[in-house]
Amino acid sequence: MEIRYIDTRGNAHEPLTFSEALLKGIAPGGGLFVPEQVPSMTLDEIVALADMPYAKRAAFVYERFGVDFDDAKTDELMQRAYGDNFDTPEICPVVTVADGMHVLELWHGPTCAFKDMALQCLPVFFSACVDKHRAAGGADNDYLIAVATSGDTGKAALQGFADRDYISIVVFYPDGGVSDIQFKQMATQEGNNVCVYGVRGNFDDCQTSVKRMFDDVGFNECLLAEHNIALSSANSINWGRLLPQVVYYISAYAVMVKKGAVVAGDPIDVTVPTGNFGNILACWYAKQIGVPIDRIVCASNTNRVLTDFIETGVYDISDRPFVLTPSPSMDILVSSNLERQLFELTGRDVASIRTWMDDLREKRRFELDADIFAALRQNYCAGSIDNETCLQTIHDVFEQHDYLLDPHTAVAWKVAEQQKGSNPMLVASTANWAKFGSNVYRGLTGIAPDEPLPADVAELTDVQLNRKVYEMTRVCPVPPQLDELDEKPIRFATVIDGDTEAIEKAVTDFIG
Repeated sequence: MEIRYIDTRGNAHEPLTFSEALLKGIAPGGGLFVPEQVPSMTLDEIVALADMPYAKRAAFVYERFGVDFDDAKTDELMQRAYGDNFDTPEICPVVTVADGMHVLELWHGPTCAFKDMALQCLPVFFSACVDKHRAAGGADNDYLIAVATSGDTGKAALQGFADRDYISIVVFYPDGGVSDIQFKQMATQEGNNVCVYGVRGNFDDCQTSVKRMFDDVGFNECLLAEHNIALSSANSINWGRLLPQVVYYISAYAVMVKKGAVVAGDPIDVTVPTGNFGNILACWYAKQIGVPIDRIVCASNTNRVLTDFIETGVYDISDRPFVLTPSPSMDILVSSNLERQLFELTGRDVASIRTWMDDLREKRRFELDADIFAALRQNYCAGSIDNETCLQTIHDVFEQHDYLLDPHTAVAWKVAEQQKGSNPMLVASTANWAKFGSNVYRGLTGIAPDEPLPADVAELTDVQLNRKVYEMTRVCPVPPQLDELDEKPIRFATVIDGDTEAIEKAVTDFIG
């Protein structure tokens, strides 16, 4: 099936191929690319995926979305994306933790976070798209991947794009807003084509400035004219980041049927810890394709802007404080992928999208029409928990089920418990516990989020603290790539201001 990709704000002159949309990353004027139509799969096709290796499942779904490579090439690329780089041949296993409660473990890749599911795939396809474009006589420019991260995307993108021909990558993270492990993963990244900057401010400052850089026509023209470089993105604003996430929800249902966790055709509910709305949007697309998903539950931490939006139809950050929590990758107030969801719920009304996005930029708020709010409520329910409950959930699940949650998955687990009905509940688990060992330690030992750690613990690095947690629990050993971080040299420690001018200067310094 030939599927082209269109722009949520209607600024792209004509629909693009999958390869073209992936290379551009973001549409002119800040819009996001979505498929012209969402393909469908029969229940039999979905269930049959469980008998294939994960790479074949992903290739099957990609072919339905009009990827413009032949089937053999798509298979080859997927084999590279999902192979020995993951620590289990299942790639993203579904684990039954309690009666009717199942966890989709998305953190078995090289950086121990769910971003690997997309960012082991996107760089492989990005490189193939560059080669395809050049072979077809297209422009021979190089690409600079610019990434804003709340913690996990940065390392996963750096790992995926390191030392690739014709591509460089620069990552911006909020200084002081990521865990020590996340910082060290990024700051020690090897590769001649990578660079990392801390940014003064929070993730929203970081993300907004990077998006404005993409929208700065003069800067982009200068990059191309003077350096022969085009900007692109590895954030979930790039459709090539979102589509691999759609795959794992389709795969998860097939696996649950094969395991006997659900009868084929019966519905499941899914709870997703949500910040930037990409992971949960992928679940929604899986439902549109034909996966029998009933309720999609949005789980928020104390920064509950999405929960409030789903419950009221008003997105308001005009006077909302930004709170640092034990689940930092969800500490986000501006959820970029919400634009795609609203585009779909309005029947692809670009005028409404433009108005709402303009209001969000200028007034820091927008409000849905009654009919669109009703459509949102038909598709989602939501809940949130505070910091203390997050840490208590880590403790309770370990005590009751001998299973160790990271703080983001703990948010989702507790909200899932609160929302649980008669359907089997699938909880998206987004990180290995050891990426956030200090907060896992707090949860296990009952130390409040704002309470100082004991002196003998506070002097430990997070790597050392992870070892202490494993000695206490003896479940899920610390992955070696996290356990070795203290021995690696810090390559990147520069911190810059969080405005667009500083971001653009950092990019220019890097490529210079």
